[in-house]
Amino acid sequence: MRKGAKVAVVGSVFAVMVGGAGYGTYNFVNALNGDGGTPGSGGPAPVKTGPPSAAEVKDTSTAFFAAWEQGQAAGAAALTNNAGKAEPLLTSYGQAAHITGVKITPGAPAGADVPFTVKATVSYAGKSGPLAYSSRLTVVRGLTTGKALVDWQPSVVHPELTSMDDTLVTGESAAPPIEAVDRDGKVLTKEKYPSLGPILNELRAKYGDKAGGTAGVELAVHHAAPGSADTPLLTLAKGKAGRVPTTLRASTQAAAEKAVMKYAEASVVAVQPSSGEVLAIANNRNDGWNAAFLGRVAPGSTMKIVSAATLIDNGITTATGPAPCPPDATWQSQTFHNIKNMPPNENATLSESFARSCNTAFVKYADEVKVDSLTDEATNRFGIGLDWQTGIPSFDGSVPASGGPDTAAALIGQGQIQMNPLNMASVTATAMTGAFRQPVIVPQSLDGRELAHARGLPASTVEQLRAMMNRTATSGTAAGVMSGLTGRIGAKTGSAEVDGNARSDSWFTGYRGDVAAAAMVQDGGHGVDAAGPIVAAVLRSGA
Repeated sequence: MRKGAKVAVVGSVFAVMVGGAGYGTYNFVNALNGDGGTPGSGGPAPVKTGPPSAAEVKDTSTAFFAAWEQGQAAGAAALTNNAGKAEPLLTSYGQAAHITGVKITPGAPAGADVPFTVKATVSYAGKSGPLAYSSRLTVVRGLTTGKALVDWQPSVVHPELTSMDDTLVTGESAAPPIEAVDRDGKVLTKEKYPSLGPILNELRAKYGDKAGGTAGVELAVHHAAPGSADTPLLTLAKGKAGRVPTTLRASTQAAAEKAVMKYAEASVVAVQPSSGEVLAIANNRNDGWNAAFLGRVAPGSTMKIVSAATLIDNGITTATGPAPCPPDATWQSQTFHNIKNMPPNENATLSESFARSCNTAFVKYADEVKVDSLTDEATNRFGIGLDWQTGIPSFDGSVPASGGPDTAAALIGQGQIQMNPLNMASVTATAMTGAFRQPVIVPQSLDGRELAHARGLPASTVEQLRAMMNRTATSGTAAGVMSGLTGRIGAKTGSAEVDGNARSDSWFTGYRGDVAAAAMVQDGGHGVDAAGPIVAAVLRSGA
């Protein structure tokens, strides 16, 4: 979801490792000089090409591990394809991070990939503790030298280092520890709710000083991205934890955690429409990023909730009014299609086209909406783009005014529209109640921050949106996924095509009782393929 963010976090921290020995006695200087010409040959050897051989992978990784173990940062960095970035981090490993006694145990290579484990000691101000974790590296061919080199990624040094400029630091913690609790006072930990790890770090960074705790001493990742909270790795001296209340519901959070684990690159958010309070937030992503709150991608046909409201509020059509569904529609030289095998219906109503998720029905109205009609509806009615103050960093959606083909694309959630599950869960809550209540994950009373306000929807529009979403959930594209859910229900499916991806992103949003939830699964296909089952599981956990 985050453009360019394809850093893979591999391995996991663990306490005990067995087998293998350190590589401290290897002569890594020989490895540095071993790819040049042969003495007395009269000239340099030809530059090698192609993938590194098994012997090269072994020799390069062994030399790199030896240099790293011996604290030879320059030597280890020279064995990588980005010495300028590698050397400062490897230097800080023993200095700013105070990590000593490094022992690295390589695992069996898988081609050019070499897994390994690290055991070391962290010492600071008379305090010390054991450090143990696993990671991996990849050996590649140098583009200009032809040498076998370690492909430099900061995650080689530690899997929680996800940016080239992230650093490891040991000292007094940047903020006192916290004890986060749910709405019923139940303690929330990253051990029990793994998705909450980054969220708890953000809560600690923002509220730790205000919650009455005292700082401890720890090894932590200091992230380079502005506003990013440190990631604690090892506590040498415990501080006193301050108590931070959240709006989360432990049972809903548990259901969300379980649901996203079934799909790679999945995110979900559940909110309480009557209050705007976030009930659950979960991510299952290789990069560990909070895409549920920070993602910025096209939401596909889930955006038709806002588009339908725009058509209704601008007097263009109504739920029972016309919205013909031809097989294709052309607007300003761009042709739009429906999903494969969707029968056309020139006599369809907006309700029917919404429930079937007919793209062409919405595209056909592109010449009747103004360039900024969708933007005004999203901002003034649904609160999108109004600088939400949720309690942790979040992106509050973007629906820019757009002309040309983008006007039609925006109506079906493509083009320049950017959303995340938090935004779409809020859109669904607003459609269900008529009132925009800015989502929060900590009570406003905790710090008195100013929340965003929007005027919401007319009662007649709410009634029509509910009817269309209920039809979608009971006899439309979402019926199969929502089957078995009782009470007041509604849903909208979506899929968003992303340039360069073989499959579309899977989107789904729905409500049941006083719970609204939205999910996105990157490369997940149609809405009912992946995102739908996630949302249904969260709604099934209790309204």
